[in-house]
Order: sequence, then C-alpha cells, then structure tokens
Amino acid sequence: MQPFTLLIKPSGSDCNLDCKYCFYKHRAPEIGTGKQRMTDRVLEKLIKDYMKLAFPVSGFSWQGGEPTLMGLDFYKRVVELQKKYGRGGLQVSNALQTNAVLLDDEWCRFLHENKFLVGISIDGPEKFHYYYRKDHSGRGTFDKVMTAIENCKRHNVEFNTLTLLNANNVDHPDELFDFFLENDIRYLQFITCVERDPATGRIADFSIKPQQYGQFLCRIFDRWYQHSPDKISIRDFDSILSYCVAGKHSICTFDKQCSTYIVIEHTGDAFCCDFFVDPKFKLGSIFETPIEKLAAGDIKRQFARAKRQLCDKCLVCNCLAVCRGGCMKDRAAASGTGDWKRQSYLCEAYKRFFNHAMPRFMQLAAKINAGETFRTQPSLL
Repeated sequence: MQPFTLLIKPSGSDCNLDCKYCFYKHRAPEIGTGKQRMTDRVLEKLIKDYMKLAFPVSGFSWQGGEPTLMGLDFYKRVVELQKKYGRGGLQVSNALQTNAVLLDDEWCRFLHENKFLVGISIDGPEKFHYYYRKDHSGRGTFDKVMTAIENCKRHNVEFNTLTLLNANNVDHPDELFDFFLENDIRYLQFITCVERDPATGRIADFSIKPQQYGQFLCRIFDRWYQHSPDKISIRDFDSILSYCVAGKHSICTFDKQCSTYIVIEHTGDAFCCDFFVDPKFKLGSIFETPIEKLAAGDIKRQFARAKRQLCDKCLVCNCLAVCRGGCMKDRAAASGTGDWKRQSYLCEAYKRFFNHAMPRFMQLAAKINAGETFRTQPSLL
C-alpha cells in the first residue's frame, strides 16, 4: 500500500499559550477542549498498528496544541514502544512542532539522543513575536523561545523555525530575514494566517491580505536569492525547486492532491488534515478500523482528490502547473462557505510571486541538474 505518515495530537488542542490567532480557538467542541491527554492505551495501539505496516520510514509528527505538555516521560515511552514494535532495517522518524517554552537542557538532551527533528514557532523579533504569542497571563514568550533555541544549538538538536505570517509581521520581510540570519537560524518556514472570524463571518483582523503576502514572497525571495540559496533553506522555496528539478513538490500546498498523512487525535480518532479536524472529515477510530484502512478509505481518498476540483480561472491560469490552486483551506477561506472549488484567497499573491520568481527558480534547477548542491530541510511530516 501507499506509505503514509502520522500527524499526532497527543494533547489535542490544549496549550500553555493563548495566541490570539490560534485556529484551535474555534475548534468543534465534540473534538475536544480543555485538558486533553493521550493515554498509554491509545499510544501503544497507535504505534503497534502503524509500525506493523513496515514502511521503509515510519513517520511520526507530534503536534498540538502544545505536545510538550505531555511531559518528557511520554516521549521516552514513545521511543520505547517504537523500539518494541519496530523491525530491523526500517527507519523511524520523529518530529516535534512546539512553542518551545518548555525546552530545557533535559528535553534537548533527549531530543538530540533520539534524533527528533524540532520545529520551533517564532514570529520574528520580539516586537512581532510578543504581539500575538502570549501566555494565559498575558506575558510575552520571546525570551523563553530564544533560550530554547540556544539550548537546541548547544545540544545539537536539529531544528527549524516556523513563522506565522500575520497582520503584524507580514509587511516586514527584511526585518524577519535579518533576524534569522543574525541568530544563525538557517532552516525557515513561513506559513500564512488566514482565518475567518466566526462572529462576523469575515476574514479576521489578524489575517494577512493577498497583496501583503505577494509583496512578502517577492521580497523574501529576492533576499534569499541574493544571500545564496545554498546557505539558507526556506521550505516553500525548497518545494518549488523540487518541482523545477523533478516535477514533484515536497509540500502539499502546491501538489496535485492533499498530503498522504492522517491526523490522530488524543482519543485515537483520525481525521483527513490538520486544517480540517472537524466531525465531517473524521475517518474513524484506530480502535474500530485498522489504521491502514483509515488512511486508504473512501473519505480520505475523496478528500485528497478534492484538491483537483479547480475553478475555471485556475484551469486557464499560467501558474497552474506549479500552483495547483494552493491549499484547500485557503480556497475555503475565500468562499466563506467551505467551498474549495474556488480561487484561493491567496491567488493574487501566488500569481505575483510565481511571475516574479520562476525564471530564477529554473536557473537554480539547471544548476542542481548540473551537479550543484543546495541546503534543504527535512519535513516535519
């Protein structure tokens, strides 16, 4: 069968921060709210059933909410069970996406020793990070995150950063780029904040506008290209280079169909996608249906193929081959009704960016095909 990876929410939507823009603030109550924790029964069932499939690489991505709320002993148990149910000659990959405020020396020693890839959420310099990313007492978390980054460096933990582009930082690509360079951070992800306010039905005020994102992409690309693409990795750009070199994206945003991962909640319930943890996209439970059937069943297949349902404007667009309509969550955001057979909310941004950058991406692809190497980052999925 087709290999798939797991995006696991061991603490559900529970978090030790209170970020204003968090999309889990409007999570369906039947999925879970408040303190949520995966039991050892769910954990062992999950790992045992997944690893018996004997994929060449068994991929576990631990996310949230905030997954470190499970405590370090939980992840020691994860490694113990992976060793128990693993087979010789097969690889296991663990990734942890975290706000990083709990990553002390003990955590970092464990993460290094067990080869976890860590994604650290940081919105840039303190004035940007502080604006939305506060704890439940209203205090900023920038200093704690920077301490965690230094801990990761000191213990040789492999990490990248994830920056959520929002209304407060998206107009400052140079400040963001310089901040990461000055702090010797070379593996970057930028993701877009596009949410609707459930009270008004309108795009929330902390979301970015397409025009802003287009300007951001063009400027951050120019800085990346000028700095030297073999010295810094930006995940979206890695994917576009992969497409130019091999005809295949490395992220699902621009791929022809949605990613081959499935989401596992703390209860053992499975869902199609992290952005669609909703009862109507529930695949079932690992206690009722074998995990391989959840990943390959009709609901998941129909969801994955739905990305191919493009609007007429997309079908005649000169960017279609590389864009493929973008992420379905951004199409749904554009409609306000959940209809993803629409132009992406970010369509204007992507058109501007691809027309600006594709000639230079093709030049870089030619260099790669000629034998040059470039810095790229492993995926958290």
